[in-house]
Amino acid sequence: MAIWFKTQDLRLGILAALALAMPAPPFASAAAQLAAPAAPTIADDLDLDSLRLAIRRSVAYLEKLPPERVVGVEPRQFTARDIMNSLLAFEPLLDLWHCRECWSRELAIRFDFIPSSADGELAEVLFTGYYQPLIAGSLVATADYAFPIYGRPSDLMVAEQVNLARGAIAEKVFGRVQGERFVPYYSRREIDGEGALRGQGYEIAWVKDPIDLFFLHIQGSGLLELPDGRRLHVSYTAANGRPYRSIGRLLIDRGKISKSEMSMRSLRRYLMEHPEERKEIMEHNESYVFFRFVQDGALGSLEVPVTAGRSIATDSRLFPKGALAFIETQLPVINGAGEIIEWRVFSRFVLNQDTGGAIRGPQRVDLFFGAGAEAGAQAGFMNSSGKLYFLSLKNNHGSSTPGP
Repeated sequence: MAIWFKTQDLRLGILAALALAMPAPPFASAAAQLAAPAAPTIADDLDLDSLRLAIRRSVAYLEKLPPERVVGVEPRQFTARDIMNSLLAFEPLLDLWHCRECWSRELAIRFDFIPSSADGELAEVLFTGYYQPLIAGSLVATADYAFPIYGRPSDLMVAEQVNLARGAIAEKVFGRVQGERFVPYYSRREIDGEGALRGQGYEIAWVKDPIDLFFLHIQGSGLLELPDGRRLHVSYTAANGRPYRSIGRLLIDRGKISKSEMSMRSLRRYLMEHPEERKEIMEHNESYVFFRFVQDGALGSLEVPVTAGRSIATDSRLFPKGALAFIETQLPVINGAGEIIEWRVFSRFVLNQDTGGAIRGPQRVDLFFGAGAEAGAQAGFMNSSGKLYFLSLKNNHGSSTPGP
């Protein structure tokens, strides 16, 4: 194992997670030979324009990479060229969108739908959700706006750790230099509780509510509504590298909230109703996110905007970045009171454009729901098992053209 320093940013992406994140299961073997499975039943419950937009955003990312760059190792190894070829071959078939029988037939002829794992025990995936919250904020500190949003500190450094046991896969690590040692970066307790960064000029904005700030860190991006009515996008730029620890799991284990009642809404309510416990509960999650202002909405780990309903976050160590995928799961249907009235089965095409600190292993997917209260309600309840397939152009592996 080797470690060396690098100066570039680590784009881990949005640290999206619900309270009931599954523990990371073991890695499926990248060398497993996959038999070509039968394609799932093709149906898509969203609009065509959002799919075209998400595809174009993945293409914009892939165009910047060397064609032979490996962008994923599961469910098999994919290069940037493999993913680009599949996207460019899939895009013209969208002209058949309104003839679903024609479209399904062409997709089955041209593409393999590869399950997310060759191991049947790992093929069931837990889907959760994330969104972009709207938060009252200010560009100056006041008595009302007293809780800072920090930009990336200048002493935050990146090391690259090469794990030979995983085929020399490089993993990025955040930390800081203390004397002659590279040590972990400050924790949430040290930053918010002890003021490790206070007054050093890293504040980019301030918010009224520490609970809003905490959930901004979990979501990884948000909309700040200023006192004059303007709205500014803030998005992830770096993290302290500490592990994400679920405070929802903490409260379940302590018997404070039952597993069946756990949601983002119930979690927020508990923090509001128990201010004396709030600091200790929040500090349980040592992970801390740093932000920047952006123009185009929430950015995923690929440095392209994520698309509501079409972008997913997966484990960036495993699945192909920018890839086209197909999902089958259930969606919570929420009434005006913010309660679940039913679960609706759905399927759709999505793009793998993000990652997250709590999204680890082959059985975790986070679906981006968009911005605002309605998106937040759905994302907060989203917790459903399902299937994930990656699309690959037939005979595409190692080819240099998108096919006929």
